[in-house]
Amino acid sequence: MSLRYDLTDLSLFVAIAEAGNLTRAAERVHLAPSSASHRLKLLEESLGTSLFERRARGLSPTPAGQALLRHARQVFARLEQMHAELAPFARGVRGQVSLWANTHATHTFLPDDLAEFLRAHPQVSVSLEEHTSPDIVQAVAKGEVELGVVAESPGESVLEAGVRLLPYRQDRLVLVVPAAHALAVRAGVRFAETLDYPFVMLHAGSAIHRFTLQAAATLGRPLDVRIQVRSFDAVCRMVGAGVGIGLVPRSALAGLNLREPPGLVELDEPWARRDLQLCVRDEAALSGFARELLTALAAAGLN
Repeated sequence: MSLRYDLTDLSLFVAIAEAGNLTRAAERVHLAPSSASHRLKLLEESLGTSLFERRARGLSPTPAGQALLRHARQVFARLEQMHAELAPFARGVRGQVSLWANTHATHTFLPDDLAEFLRAHPQVSVSLEEHTSPDIVQAVAKGEVELGVVAESPGESVLEAGVRLLPYRQDRLVLVVPAAHALAVRAGVRFAETLDYPFVMLHAGSAIHRFTLQAAATLGRPLDVRIQVRSFDAVCRMVGAGVGIGLVPRSALAGLNLREPPGLVELDEPWARRDLQLCVRDEAALSGFARELLTALAAAGLN
């Protein structure tokens, strides 16, 4: 099959799929309707299939069109990512490091540690993305990202992936409760004792959200999620206001200046320890700046 189309054709295709109308789509991508119609015809001929069903109310993607739409959106997403990564070089940056980290690290230790590294290396740009620990391990193993920060103990998944874990930071999950809550007077509690109360949770998809749900499921109990928020700071504010109780890393409480601070109760569970580790595939194969960032983060954990 000889495929002949360009990014303009794909942009037009996506615009038609979203607008359901060729004329409006042509206007969106700055083409004359006749030119847009000709491009769509050539695109369908190149692919050897119809991409739209022509209906009285407009155009609707065929199954082939739906498949192309999914891939086209991925193409443009990757292009945007590429442009974002190249933009710093136009501003004089001479190096870039890709770093994926879990929610815990992104919201606690990394902001200060990365700020210090970037102050010492003004010629470097760091591309930081938040992902779950298993996804980070796999991305590092495949060479899609240079460095990762995970909350994962060395186990089969890590060994099978062929990555190396280095100590970064030690931390622990603690229970935060409203000041007048029944659990506030306790020095420590088991997780099972918390399941009778509503929770303030970090957003769905975050590692700590999934971990907490799994911990409850292991006990055969549902988790009463009252509200989901986007940061540990917001969890503590909601808890302090009496909305519910929550689990946060102890490090997330450092420096909080809340009008209604929550109470802190130790979580008496072996899994409450949540140490963070640096994830790398091959230190020798890292770029110079990535190796310097790895060294800086490892040193920060020793301070």
